[in-house]
Amino acid sequence: MNFPEFLRKKLPIGPLNKTIETIKKHNLHTVCTEANCPNRFECFSKKTATFLALGKECTRACSFCDIDFAKKPKKPDPLEPFNIAKSAKILELRHIVITMVARDDLEDEGANHLCKIIQEVKKLNPESTIETLTSDFSCRFDLIDLVLDQEVDIFNYNIETVERISPKIRHKATYSNSLKILKYAKESKKVKFVKSGLMVGVGETKKEVFQTIKDLKEAGVDIITIGQYLSPNNKKYPIKSFITPKEFQEYKDFAKKIFVKNIYAAPYVRSSYNAKSILNKALSK
Repeated sequence: MNFPEFLRKKLPIGPLNKTIETIKKHNLHTVCTEANCPNRFECFSKKTATFLALGKECTRACSFCDIDFAKKPKKPDPLEPFNIAKSAKILELRHIVITMVARDDLEDEGANHLCKIIQEVKKLNPESTIETLTSDFSCRFDLIDLVLDQEVDIFNYNIETVERISPKIRHKATYSNSLKILKYAKESKKVKFVKSGLMVGVGETKKEVFQTIKDLKEAGVDIITIGQYLSPNNKKYPIKSFITPKEFQEYKDFAKKIFVKNIYAAPYVRSSYNAKSILNKALSK
């Protein structure tokens, strides 16, 4: 499949090394690198990164994701909360995004460790805003409550794709449970914004994307992101189509038509891409 011209990006110019060196020095991982994100060098050049908590091995093997799989990953690093907080301070991050691998091997699926990270980040970076991009915690609301009780600025959980394709590309999480989690987070009133995102180009129809946008709106999601799926390697789920800028505009127009206040849809949009700018725009509305 030929790579279309509108997907070609210029290499960024900026202090890449400071971001990379800070992450390495503190023995941390980023979803940028582990998931092979196409925006990683651009973000690194802006001295920003999305921290990947609880190690770099996931207990799920979703067919779209390039993060390493392990049935029994290493135990959570007790120094990770402080190291993430310190790295965020060194990089002078004003908006800190923390995501995580799924840890079905742990009794609490990593919820308490994530809470420790948030608490440490708040201590060292009291002026910064925080966004969590969590796993589904097997749809256990007692664990989701632990994270919501930290009162972060954005609770982010990705629905990933349309309902029909969800079983094909997700290992354990389901479409219906994803909506339940997002609705639960919104109704808790413990976070300013609830955010979710999906990939396109995995074989969905426009009608299905419209329905997913509608489902997210009805679940109370405040911010929706839609981006082009790019298969990380030839062993993963293949790209079915390249979505044109015109089609992305159609998704934005539909979202605005049903009063979604914050919709971001473009080829290189990702869930945590330009996260600070997205939060600032949401706050201004």
